Amino acid sequence: MANNPRPNRYKILIERLFFNHWSEGTADFEFARDELESVATSLDMKLPKNLGDILYALRFRIGYPDSIVETQPVGLEWIIEGAGRARYRFRLVKAVRILPNPNLATTSIPDATPELIRAYALDDEQALLAIVRYNRLIDTEVAREIWTRG
Repeated sequence: MANNPRPNRYKILIERLFFNHWSEGTADFEFARDELESVATSLDMKLPKNLGDILYALRFRIGYPDSIVETQPVGLEWIIEGAGRARYRFRLVKAVRILPNPNLATTSIPDATPELIRAYALDDEQALLAIVRYNRLIDTEVAREIWTRG
């Protein structure tokens, strides 16, 4: 029997909230953080203690459900931004991607991250910051830029 992954409750909550407000042609709408509570109640779902983590996770870690992404017109994407105290706004904005320039030289740097850090560095932003720090990527690259520019 196939092992189906458990649906992410944050995605389930935001999907219901999104479609409570969105209709074809809508480019933005606001919602209050406490709407997450009413949506969770209607879904008979337990909320996390930190409601802000739901929005933070969706904005920066896990992304939106496919059903929300499918509503994005070509070249645009949904963002969630602050709209006041405990208020947020879904807004369509131009999709922006920062891509490396293939014409620039690549500098190989040996990985100096301690094994203990690497073992627990899964996929969150704190792990990434630890790897950047241990490998001195910021100060090494800044020094190289200063040196090459003279």
